[in-house]
Amino acid sequence: MDIALITRGQMYRYYLRRVLVGDGRRSRRKSLRRAQQEAGVPAGRWMGRGLPVLGLALGAEVTEAQLRSLFGEGRHPDADRLVAQQLAAGKKPAAAYRAGALGRRVKVTGADLVFRPQATLQLLWALGDEETRTAIETAHERAIAVVLAWIEDDVAVIRYGAGGPHRTRPAHGLAAARFRHYEARSGMPLLHDHLLLSLRGLRPDDDVWGAVHSTALLESAVAASALYNEVVMMEECEALGLASEPRTVTAGRRPVMEVAGVPHELIRWTARRGEQIAACLTDLEHEYVTATDDDGNLKFGPVVSERARARLNRIAARKTRPAKPRPRSLTRLREDWHRSARAFLAAGADLIDSLLERARAAARAIRARVAAVVDVGLAAVAVTATVFVMNKDGCFHRRHLLAEARRHLALVQRGRRREPGLDETIVNTALAAHCTDITEARTALGEEPGYRLYTARWAPAAPPRSRTPAAEPTRAPKSAPTPAAPFLPLEPGEWDIPRVPLRHDLAVIAARILTARLHTARRTGHPLYGTAARPPTDSGQLLLFAQEQRRPTAGPVVDLSALRTDLEALELTAEQLAYLSRAGQRLAALRKDSVRRAHRPADGSAPGAQHPGAAHRQDKQHAHRQPPHEPGPGHGAPH
Repeated sequence: MDIALITRGQMYRYYLRRVLVGDGRRSRRKSLRRAQQEAGVPAGRWMGRGLPVLGLALGAEVTEAQLRSLFGEGRHPDADRLVAQQLAAGKKPAAAYRAGALGRRVKVTGADLVFRPQATLQLLWALGDEETRTAIETAHERAIAVVLAWIEDDVAVIRYGAGGPHRTRPAHGLAAARFRHYEARSGMPLLHDHLLLSLRGLRPDDDVWGAVHSTALLESAVAASALYNEVVMMEECEALGLASEPRTVTAGRRPVMEVAGVPHELIRWTARRGEQIAACLTDLEHEYVTATDDDGNLKFGPVVSERARARLNRIAARKTRPAKPRPRSLTRLREDWHRSARAFLAAGADLIDSLLERARAAARAIRARVAAVVDVGLAAVAVTATVFVMNKDGCFHRRHLLAEARRHLALVQRGRRREPGLDETIVNTALAAHCTDITEARTALGEEPGYRLYTARWAPAAPPRSRTPAAEPTRAPKSAPTPAAPFLPLEPGEWDIPRVPLRHDLAVIAARILTARLHTARRTGHPLYGTAARPPTDSGQLLLFAQEQRRPTAGPVVDLSALRTDLEALELTAEQLAYLSRAGQRLAALRKDSVRRAHRPADGSAPGAQHPGAAHRQDKQHAHRQPPHEPGPGHGAPH
């Protein structure tokens, strides 16, 4: 799921002319409904619990005048009709205009939420029969409805008062307009819906219209996306008797849950756009790490960080964006997709007619091996470990745990329907058993549960930093040029682009280590964290592992091939546990060595060693230890 905010001008310039007509181009003289018919996309439909307050019906067609009024001006969808009624009743123009208002005028009128199923669901939808297509579209609509209901109940909040100190939920829910598209810009199948969500709601205390806080919606976008991905796969698997499996799209990133049994090589048929973006991204990364200024200094950096890679990926997507193909009906699209897929597979063209049967056969084998009951304790510790590593400095909010809990349920359930509220149960267990509240609230907002800051209970203190002047790293002069590595004129593909290791691989190992410790604690009856105030040794190694592995050239690199998330990795084998134990021992030795080097005096002697000629100046009777609060041997005064 993607999200973008809608402003008053965008509704006229972008949405009414392009997005709502199948991402095509609509002339000014052509009506919205006629343009949608020519583009082969259906008309928009209203949904949401806030429709009755506005006088709208669930599933009714969305008109152009309603869109212009609600999202273009932030007024009532039928404001023109209400104003005309007031004028006919003898009201003054100013009073009649206020009859169509929904509170004060604001710049941001709505949010565009784009929902798209996983790639294998797209294949079954495009290449399957009519029954399969209808079932997938039904699951898609149910998942959107679940996400919208969650936003109305737990996310949407109205701020009011001077500075917005008061916060409340919309009394009657929200209103949204849903528009469906069938294809991508490459002409490949891409079932997706644009949900235009109105950010106007009634306050429960005084029935006054207020603006839904857009920041709260953006902060929960990841959790909403995880909920949609989980529900759409669950609904489809239950309807057609399928199961899901993880697929690694990008090495080092989270796997994507796909329909088991659908050949992954068939995804390449629809991935033409992705291949173009990947090729352009490689060129941009090459330019990023080799671009220099007139003095020979690197313009950007010697390595591509995760944040830089995300920005370069967005640039690559814009540079390779093709023009929209000519509009076709859904029936014509499905015929063209069948011919294109058969030509792509060549010898394996018969697979297209048996995709559903292959998926059901794989589902029977998977469902027989997946437990029907989720272990909340194991899920809580795995979710906490993953969020702890994935977030900067090991600090996170409740919404981060909620998003990861939904991903974890999608992984372990493999398409089985779960009981409602299980994700919230996992989050509450994680907060109670494995998290520490470190909030230092300075405002009323920081006191709210959704904005409290947590860290894991096993987070150790950082290693002590030496205050000896000679122990500080030597910094190069600002005028010294930083050469690009490697030097030009090497071409892309002739050398490996240095990239910062991604965090998800570290999170997988973290979850496995803590899950193994929980198994041991259950078997032996010992507490997971012990009774001492100091965190366990291997938990301290966990943080050190995350710190060392994020550096491109420091620390031992652990082979993650045996830890990939597949069906057999639901439980670690004895060999994998022994492998993690050896890695932890190496990391512990590395940490001791780094602390020892940090305390080494400037002359290179061992810590605590006396300089020549200093022994005769010390008297045994006056020898004593330095108090803890005073600088010890080899430590100078802080600068």
